[in-house]
Amino acid sequence: MKRKQKHLMLTMSAYKKTDVHPSTFILIGIPGLEAAHIWISIPFCMVYILALLGNCSLLFIIKTDSSLQEPMYLFLCMLAVADLIVCTTAVPKLLSLFWFHDREIPFEACLTQVFLIHSFSTMESGFFLAMAFDRYVAICNPLRHSAILTHSSTGGMGLAIVFRGTALLSPHPFLLRWLPYCRTNIISHTYCEFMALIKIACAETRIRKAYSLIVAFLTGGVDFILIICSYVLILHTVFHLPSKDARLKTLGTCGSHVCVILVSYTPAFFSFLTHRFGHHAAPHVHIFVANIYLLVRPMVNPIIYGVRTKKIWDRFPKFFIFSKSLK
Repeated sequence: MKRKQKHLMLTMSAYKKTDVHPSTFILIGIPGLEAAHIWISIPFCMVYILALLGNCSLLFIIKTDSSLQEPMYLFLCMLAVADLIVCTTAVPKLLSLFWFHDREIPFEACLTQVFLIHSFSTMESGFFLAMAFDRYVAICNPLRHSAILTHSSTGGMGLAIVFRGTALLSPHPFLLRWLPYCRTNIISHTYCEFMALIKIACAETRIRKAYSLIVAFLTGGVDFILIICSYVLILHTVFHLPSKDARLKTLGTCGSHVCVILVSYTPAFFSFLTHRFGHHAAPHVHIFVANIYLLVRPMVNPIIYGVRTKKIWDRFPKFFIFSKSLK
């Protein structure tokens, strides 16, 4: 432990003599729990492997089964791709840090990591909204579902979500690049995050923080409000159905989506609020929640949809048979 602290102090002292734009940043990991990094990495690695297997199997099943070429499953494919990109952007470097003490990350790679994590997380929120819209049309206006959500309109919605995430989050790396980092190049986190870099800058950052808050509200905040509105309308329609069995069956079609939303938005909002307003929260608490947001959600999404969706669950054995045949 003393050797690691000495290494970090030498890095800081050397850094103070360099330019205000560092060539590399130093990732701490989880402050205060450095001695437990190896043990923490074991569940993190297992969750990452499960996330890769689960999302790849979902993509394979939906791609190869023509009966699953429906808007809900196409949006699920888009969500799976975004999940894979988000966790793969952060986890390999995280495991390298935990296993090999590889703390350095180049400045450009750090900014790229910020963009990919934030932009694809924003896209995931958009896909949740698109899936909620699909459920709304299917339940509240079932006769027009196939006319409203055609393959072209589904693809158009997916492209619009990708464009929104790219356009609104593209300024983030440039806002960070133009900041001077004259205090330190040490980031108290397991990966590069917008607010983590803002905290170590030695310049006025109120405008940048304001922009980040506005983007967060215009994406995740507005999406969440619209999702709630869609489910209010869905519940209004469901409770006007004539029989209890019909109500339960209709609500059952929304169960997977509701579970995934709860799993996704709960740690996301907690992480967002503690990073900006929870100044007295222990650093390792926020970092744990941030990592749970990146890791657990990509693992849980295919499990929830696989278990609760019979069409997908029945086809999981085919995926593993196909995987074995490739060996």
